[in-house]
Amino acid sequence: QNSISSFRVISLAGFMPSSSGQPGLGKKIGHRGVDASGETTYKKTTSSALKGAIQLGIGYTVGNLSSKPERDVLMQDFYVVESIFFPSEGSNLTPAHHFPDFRFKTYAPVAFRYFRELFGIRPDDYLYSLCNEPLIELSNPGASGSVFYVTKDDEFIIKTVMHKEAEFLQKLLPGYYMNLNQNPRTLLPKFFGLYCVQSGGKNIRVVVMNNILPRVVRMHLKYDLKGSTYKRRASKKEREKAKPTFKDLDFMQDIPEGLMLDADTYNALVKTLQRDCLVLESFKIMDYSLLLGVHNLDQAEREQQTDGSQGRSDEKRPLAQKALYSTALESIQGASACGEDIDTEDTMGGIPAVNSKGERLLMYIGIIDILQSYRLIKKLEHTWKALVHDGDTVSVHRPSFYADRFFRFMSSTVFRKTLKSSPSKRGRGSLAVPKHSGPGAAWSASQLPSERDENIYDLRGARSFPTLEDEGNSQVQSMHYTRILLKHITQCPREFQTQYYRVSSLI
Repeated sequence: QNSISSFRVISLAGFMPSSSGQPGLGKKIGHRGVDASGETTYKKTTSSALKGAIQLGIGYTVGNLSSKPERDVLMQDFYVVESIFFPSEGSNLTPAHHFPDFRFKTYAPVAFRYFRELFGIRPDDYLYSLCNEPLIELSNPGASGSVFYVTKDDEFIIKTVMHKEAEFLQKLLPGYYMNLNQNPRTLLPKFFGLYCVQSGGKNIRVVVMNNILPRVVRMHLKYDLKGSTYKRRASKKEREKAKPTFKDLDFMQDIPEGLMLDADTYNALVKTLQRDCLVLESFKIMDYSLLLGVHNLDQAEREQQTDGSQGRSDEKRPLAQKALYSTALESIQGASACGEDIDTEDTMGGIPAVNSKGERLLMYIGIIDILQSYRLIKKLEHTWKALVHDGDTVSVHRPSFYADRFFRFMSSTVFRKTLKSSPSKRGRGSLAVPKHSGPGAAWSASQLPSERDENIYDLRGARSFPTLEDEGNSQVQSMHYTRILLKHITQCPREFQTQYYRVSSLI
């Protein structure tokens, strides 16, 4: 009863207006559109109604779950779906609200409770972040057609997902559970909840994840990187945005020397990327990206001097995050990264780096868009693109090739290793930060741009990570893909069939 009463109070935040800027009137992208009043809609449901329903639903389901005793996660817990109806006039379980009637579904509530506990998120903190303050709609959601919300404390991102993506996440949960148990330090998305709002005959599925890019830290550059070169350049429309998201070819043109990291930090990052890529490949996942945000400390200082702004708002450390291993630096480094020798005020949760000019940078990174399974439609998509373009350059490829190409691009083109390690290291695997004042203390004179490291990292090179697919199995799998495609290719025009046989070896 107490949880219900507190839920009624915090859920009122859903009726408050959002402070986010709305996208301009334009054509519909996927299910995302804009109504006559200028408000964002998703499947013809207004953003305000969707936010209110999400907060009401999460407030109820988490409050209700907290009254149940904790226990071990069982296999059937991954497939449980709980449902509660929210009539606008209210009921004995739900409060009255100003939105159309809706039904709220919670997927695998016990399993996701375990995930939240694994990352140190208490139920009251989860409720407070999601339900106590209005959700903020991101004004630059990208071209996916999804709607993104961020909590006011910068802790969580809420993203609308397609039916197939939600279905794939459900199937992924048991393996995801196993992977997080083995290694909670990862750059993979951290999923904290999967929900569905049913309203007006439409199903709107949303997932709650960790937030990679804190809003209080200004990102001078932002990239979505796949390791592909086919059409991987930001469009003219994207470049005109206040905060554009650039792509692979833009990175190679703008930062050809890559981003320089301290040797131990580089090794930790590469090791994490290697492990994550092998996990994604084992789940037959592809088409994911590395989201990279770059905060230039030297540029921020120059901007403050030019603008004469008071304080150092851009260099203010984000609020202490509730989730463990949630910052980029924590995600790649061992337990010693959280020790007393690290002054987190210097890095603000970002990974220290420098560019070719010697400017001090903070990197915020994470792997995103992992809910793409390599199904027949993706195999056909790759075949069609390979007819016109080099098959090895397109972003849609079989998971093993995609993981190899992604890993090589990140470890040799995007991130580079400096010649020296931090001088204060004593056999530790963490990044040592000198105790000096100011946000630039994490950089030493040794962390200057250097020549490219001669060692080319291979995704399957480390002994500590078993090969998921040897050459023989890879060849058999490739032949299997080809046989499946041949069944469908015979229904295509003769010209297409002739060209297909020329490139079938790429599949």
